[in-house]
Amino acid sequence: MVAGDGNGWVACRCGQRHWGRFGAAGLLALRVPRRGPADALLQLRAGWVHEGGSWALPGGARDSHESSVSAALREAHEEVGLTPRQLTVHGEWTGADHGDWRYDYVIGVTAPNPRIAVRTAESEELRWVPVDDVGSLPLHPALALAWPGLRRTALDVLGRHLADRATAPSATTRPAGGPGRVG
Repeated sequence: MVAGDGNGWVACRCGQRHWGRFGAAGLLALRVPRRGPADALLQLRAGWVHEGGSWALPGGARDSHESSVSAALREAHEEVGLTPRQLTVHGEWTGADHGDWRYDYVIGVTAPNPRIAVRTAESEELRWVPVDDVGSLPLHPALALAWPGLRRTALDVLGRHLADRATAPSATTRPAGGPGRVG
C-alpha cells in the first residue's frame, strides 16, 4: 500500500493496454451556473500523453488502497485543483469493466464557480462545456464511447441535485415553532 503504486500499464485481456495497475477513475465534475445550462469540466490532454489532443475528464490510475471515489478526487485535485470540499459526490458509473481492469466515473456537482487551474503538464487547457455540447468535441476514445450513458446519468444527477436544492430550507428559514425550538 504505497502512494502511486497504481501507476503503470496493464495488458488487458481485451487486447488493449490501459493505464492503472488497479484500474482507473475519473471525475465528471458538473456545475450549475447562475444562468445557462449545466456544464461539465473537461481537460484537453497534452500532445505528449496517451490520446493527446483529445478532451477528457480529470482522472487516472487507482492505487491499491483507493476506492474509485478516492482516486478520482485525488486525481482531480492533482490535475485541476478541485478539492473534496468544492463538490458533492453523487455516485459512480462504470465506463469499462473488462474483468481484469475497469474505469469508473465519479459524478459530482460543484459550486457555481469553483477555483480550477491546469496543475500538471498532462493538460493543456480546462474548459466548462455545456453537458449537451460535450459529445461534439474530439473526446478521448473511451470517453466518447461512454458519453451517451454517462450523459444520461449526469442529467439524472443534475435533476436530483436541483430538486434537492429547491426543497432544501434556505439559511434564513426558521424551523417550525420559532427560534431555538424543533417543531
